[in-house]
Amino acid sequence: MDGRMMRSVRLKEEEAAPGQDYTASCLCGSAPCILCGCCPSTRNSTVTRLLFTSFLFLGVLVSIIMLSPGVESQLYKLPWVCEDRAQQPVVLQGPLDCGSLLGFRAVYRMCFATAAFFCFFMLFMICVRSSRDPRAAIQNGFWFFKFLILVGITVGAFYIPDGSFPKIWFYFGVVGSFLFILIQLILFIDFAHSWNQRWLCKAEECDSPAWYAGLFFFTFLFYLLSIAAVALMFIYYTESSACHEGKVFISLNLTFCVCVSIVAILPKVQDAQPNSGLLQASVITLYTMFVTWSALSNVPDQKCNPHLPTKNGTGQVDLEDYSTVWWDAPSIVGLIIFILCTFFISLRSSDHRQVNSLMQTEECGETVQQQQQVAVSGGQAYDNEQDGVTYSYSFFHFCLVLASLHVMMTLTNWYSPGETRKMISTWTSVWVKICASWAGLFLYLWTLVAPLLLRNRDFS
Repeated sequence: MDGRMMRSVRLKEEEAAPGQDYTASCLCGSAPCILCGCCPSTRNSTVTRLLFTSFLFLGVLVSIIMLSPGVESQLYKLPWVCEDRAQQPVVLQGPLDCGSLLGFRAVYRMCFATAAFFCFFMLFMICVRSSRDPRAAIQNGFWFFKFLILVGITVGAFYIPDGSFPKIWFYFGVVGSFLFILIQLILFIDFAHSWNQRWLCKAEECDSPAWYAGLFFFTFLFYLLSIAAVALMFIYYTESSACHEGKVFISLNLTFCVCVSIVAILPKVQDAQPNSGLLQASVITLYTMFVTWSALSNVPDQKCNPHLPTKNGTGQVDLEDYSTVWWDAPSIVGLIIFILCTFFISLRSSDHRQVNSLMQTEECGETVQQQQQVAVSGGQAYDNEQDGVTYSYSFFHFCLVLASLHVMMTLTNWYSPGETRKMISTWTSVWVKICASWAGLFLYLWTLVAPLLLRNRDFS
């Protein structure tokens, strides 16, 4: 009896050992092991992108906390955190000035840390072709150590002296945010194309007019919202005897949107692209109106911008007294769009080959589908990149670098650091957003006319 009991105890220990090894390996192993308990059929590539995106959102959350009112008073209650520059410290204090942990200075440093983190992986993952590459194991695993690296870079970023860092990093943010706005527009164009194509296919398969009615309803709704946005911008961001730049921007973008809407339904364009229509044009029109609204909210003229502080008793507005308040309406909407687009980049590959080529992603092939069926039947996560990666590791991290810069500009309301550590509104942000809206409209127009101009290319 004793011998059988000892053998049963040893068997139980052997059964428990693999589970312990498996738990430990989740700190250094592949991405699916982290979520395989709740998502047994999740693809390796999808979980990896979601986890990297969660690192970015963690940085966004920390930045929002540092912008929140009341944080400063709480920080100064911790004597080992803050150092009072004006008075001799009475107790042992840390070397950090609490000013670097608050406001735009904290946002700049936090976003610098996330951008540097993703930039490192962008350079390290260049030319990874499949999961057989040793670097793919680093991309898809070692999450505990990646988190430690991000924390280390973040701590180091808060020791960067002010000097010229805020001004230089502001222009990095302007360029990166401009590029991310274009990526957002590409995602909106692709989403509208896929939406229109799928609902048209459903209407043909089901022979039901309800699908056509749905397309008409949303197209009408988006155009109605765009017209309302134009009217509200003329009311709140212009005056009869001033704000000439704002009037020109609104009028030009309205004219351009009308033009692309007309081009989208031209017979020759419809023949070349049967799935092209007003739904896509309405989505692009609404997004263009949002970018225009966001640009007008940065105009450094109190008459033309209701978001700026009111005039003082002398009738003047001191630009150096502007405070950074990110939770105004344009910034909140921009943050929501940013979150949706970032999730879109992490979760989905396009149905269109041209978009996949541009965004460095690939469609799910037959081999991957077979692996998925085996994984689902076996109840385990699976590696879908043994024959080739489904997305460019390097380009994905490049998108997250741009996302870090874009959210930095969004949370600081695109204000530029002034000489007295205050944030001021400048024409730079206005022109960057307006130029981004024009570039986006041109890009959408090119997707409409390219099949007519390049007949030897396959745009199906």
